[in-house]
Amino acid sequence: MENPVIIFGANHLGRAAKEVFEANGNVVYCFLDDDKKLHNTEIDNITVMGSTDDDGFLKLIGKKCEAFVAEDDNKVRKSLVKMLQDVRHVQPVNGIHPSAIIASSSDMGHGNFIDQGVKIGAGASVGNHCLLQAGAIIGAEGKLGDLVQIGAGSVIGAGVELEDEAFVGSGVTIVAGITIGKGARVGAGSVVIAPVKAGETVFGNPAQKVNS
Repeated sequence: MENPVIIFGANHLGRAAKEVFEANGNVVYCFLDDDKKLHNTEIDNITVMGSTDDDGFLKLIGKKCEAFVAEDDNKVRKSLVKMLQDVRHVQPVNGIHPSAIIASSSDMGHGNFIDQGVKIGAGASVGNHCLLQAGAIIGAEGKLGDLVQIGAGSVIGAGVELEDEAFVGSGVTIVAGITIGKGARVGAGSVVIAPVKAGETVFGNPAQKVNS
């Protein structure tokens, strides 16, 4: 990637993304964030130059700059992605740490964050706009939908399917072949040995449904 990157979101994820891009030798042009208190301040030597809808910077995207969306709130993430697609007709780039190990037979969409030490196995599939935190492991032929989030150190077994917007906390183990439904949530440290229905929240070892 030759063009500099504009990072949407000057939060913890934005800072982590900056480290990923710079580790790959990419230049981070600036942060954009809707918190006006951050405007014209520096975070890790990169300036927060304006809001995420600042047309002065948006017009650079697709021509002189790439975009990366660093928001872990899926509603905000989807809104920013839609804006980039509709207004600038571009897809956010992937941010992949150089220490990640990704099988050549796997495939990946757009706008994903792949942190340090992540491993993605043979034949696995990662959709669009997913967040894989440090040390997460996706087993062979695992399948991630869009906007999936996986916490640090979680192990997703071979053939597991995580449907769109599923959330997996840190230190989770999901045994092979399990399906986690759309929008389901798995609490940190859980061991999942049975399918989880769409929208359900589970926690524990073995993971059990949590009634809201």
